[in-house]
Amino acid sequence: MNAKTLTTIDCHINGVHRQLTLSPAMSLAEVLRAEGLLSVKLGCQVGECGACTVLVDDNAIDSCLYLAIWAQGKTIRTVEGELINGIASKIQQAYANTGAVQCGFCTPGLIMATTAFLAKPRTKPLTIKQIRHGLAGNLCRCTGYQMIVDAIQHCE
Repeated sequence: MNAKTLTTIDCHINGVHRQLTLSPAMSLAEVLRAEGLLSVKLGCQVGECGACTVLVDDNAIDSCLYLAIWAQGKTIRTVEGELINGIASKIQQAYANTGAVQCGFCTPGLIMATTAFLAKPRTKPLTIKQIRHGLAGNLCRCTGYQMIVDAIQHCE
């Protein structure tokens, strides 16, 4: 890459301040993977599968569609940041306990989408229909989704 085509951004990734030098054309998914955050999967790369879902300022986004330069000044969370002192989050543990983790390719994106979804205020428990609608942007070919719904119901 030509040095003239590179830019530097500052952001926080999983609670750590980072200064990243990158091409303005790079997606956030590409940059995060280059930084060793391999939970961010490059699935469809067109925003259809949700395997690359991360949180940007607590909003679930498809990082394959989000240019890395847009992350300037933002707070980014990946599934690696959900482990606290090596201990799984409540959501990660619920996924494991209910068998919602099969091949694992979609799991990090689903966990991040679930994290954002469950953080939204509500007055009563979620219905199955609301859960399925809340995760509509994340595809899973192995679980049949019911175990994922079960995991989310266990988190409430």
